[in-house]
Amino acid sequence: MHHRVAHYIARVPPGLHPRSDCEPSDPQNTVTDRLNTLLNSSGPGYTLPLCPSTQYYITAPLTFTAHDQEISTVGYPTGDERATLVVSGEVVNNTGQTSAIVGNCADCDGIKLRNIQINGSRLGGSEIAGGANIEMGGDNSGQLIEYVRSFDPRGWSCLHVAEGTFQCTNATVQNNDIGPCGNDAFQQWSDGLSISCMNTLVRNNMVNNPTDGGIVVFGSPGTLVENNTIWVENNTLLGGINMVDYEPWKGNFTNTIVRNNTIRGGFATSKELSNQTYGTNKDDVIIKIGIAIGPRTWFGNEYGNNVSASGTVLNNQLTGAFGYAIAMSSAYNFTVENNVLVGNTTFIGARGPNCTASDAVPTPTPFVIDQNNVQLSTEQFDFQNVSDGDSLTCILPPEGGDYWPFGGNPANPSPLPSSPSSNHGLSSGAKAGIAIGVILGVVAIAVATYFTRRWALRRAAAKANPWRQKY
Repeated sequence: MHHRVAHYIARVPPGLHPRSDCEPSDPQNTVTDRLNTLLNSSGPGYTLPLCPSTQYYITAPLTFTAHDQEISTVGYPTGDERATLVVSGEVVNNTGQTSAIVGNCADCDGIKLRNIQINGSRLGGSEIAGGANIEMGGDNSGQLIEYVRSFDPRGWSCLHVAEGTFQCTNATVQNNDIGPCGNDAFQQWSDGLSISCMNTLVRNNMVNNPTDGGIVVFGSPGTLVENNTIWVENNTLLGGINMVDYEPWKGNFTNTIVRNNTIRGGFATSKELSNQTYGTNKDDVIIKIGIAIGPRTWFGNEYGNNVSASGTVLNNQLTGAFGYAIAMSSAYNFTVENNVLVGNTTFIGARGPNCTASDAVPTPTPFVIDQNNVQLSTEQFDFQNVSDGDSLTCILPPEGGDYWPFGGNPANPSPLPSSPSSNHGLSSGAKAGIAIGVILGVVAIAVATYFTRRWALRRAAAKANPWRQKY
């Protein structure tokens, strides 16, 4: 490697000296081939060292080729000093490069993507058919993605961990800062995190301004999604955390747990006066569904009587402006308990042009369930039964008006330190945490009762306004 770096010294302007501990980005016209050649020729356990504060304009994905390989920035920085891979392949007739990283080879167990940035460089263009910014998974075990920033994908997601032939297991996706992803124009959406690998640990991620799903769990039996924060700023988001996809796992969410996450809808962007609780939002931004459960909430009758089955949703917090905090339909053997509204929250929206004439779109409200097609499930007491829970993302937020609560969006602090990366799956301690959470939930009932009473009183006093319910 030192010989390769020395080869480029003559190209560096006088007075500047290249680093000897990382691969240079120049000359840019060969950088993609050079980096992929190293991955192809160096074998298992090789680390591709990228230079801090350097941009690599790649015209094809960097592709892992052997187990335990790693791509990372030298020194493992966690801020803007992380090396940046910029997706730069040509786009012709809306087709072209969409991925910066591909890690789904037949021998990709234990590969690591750490402490880098991925700029998908969509730059306001239309979505391109193809993969996510980062494509991992396949028939592999023990992959790690951490301290990665992924944003502005050309394709459908900022990060995808795929199921392969349903052998993908024990991936860890932690401490990443994700987004923005896509835009909220019709069918130009992109996910933040798309998880279809079983027994995956998804924790401590900050997902900012996704537009399709913040975190989408495609069944992924045994997966734990915890301590993530999802929020919107200038794009409306269809769903914060989605458990709606019947394919590819045929609705199997067995031992999949979504807990202790924070989902922040839209907030007022107008100046806050001392006597105001609500204001306007310059982009009319909401999250349509905070947590969506069951295919009918999303796809209507597209999947007939098929259901999402055997998942658990516990102790999540929601604040800001939503259509619905949690919507549940076409579900079987789900447990949904102790999810709460915090701070100032409003529920706003009305029928949009994509709502079908036959759908009775429920008035925006915190927790809605269509009991007609939810079976053998345990739900928290404050769900409101609705006659039709189909296709709830068809609602639209109001254009203007003082419907948005003040409160603001989270800062993006350094992610919490990770525990040993060998603990990739759902541990026995994680499962034991469910029991502890349920016990604590009993203590919380008194508090929840107070807020429920406040909710009921405000609901009774609300004006007959199709756009808003305040809580």
